[in-house]
Amino acid sequence: PRGGPGMQEMLSPTSLIMGRGLGADVALITDGRFSGATRGLSIGHVSPEAAEGGMIGLLEDGDIIDIDVDTYAINVRLSEEQIAERRAKFKPIEKPLPYRWLRMYRKLVTNASNGAILEA
Repeated sequence: PRGGPGMQEMLSPTSLIMGRGLGADVALITDGRFSGATRGLSIGHVSPEAAEGGMIGLLEDGDIIDIDVDTYAINVRLSEEQIAERRAKFKPIEKPLPYRWLRMYRKLVTNASNGAILEA
């Protein structure tokens, strides 16, 4: 919710993946949400969110991610030192927002796992 603002729906990216015939080769891992129309390997509601410095926000092109669907495990092949180094230099991407109330929302909203409520 913080990075959106609002929890983004992932039907467009999953439709694009499937439409290009990549459903057997591509997995989508996101802090966004899915509708009932989603197909393919899609993992959502990952928390903490990228905008909070969660693991998704620390990933870089070329990182290898292991997904074990049988044990419900997701792991990135990075050392603790690499993760700490990335976390230290992390700065969230902040899209320009046209309205003050949206900027306030982004600043005050909690992550989805905490209910996406506003805290002052």
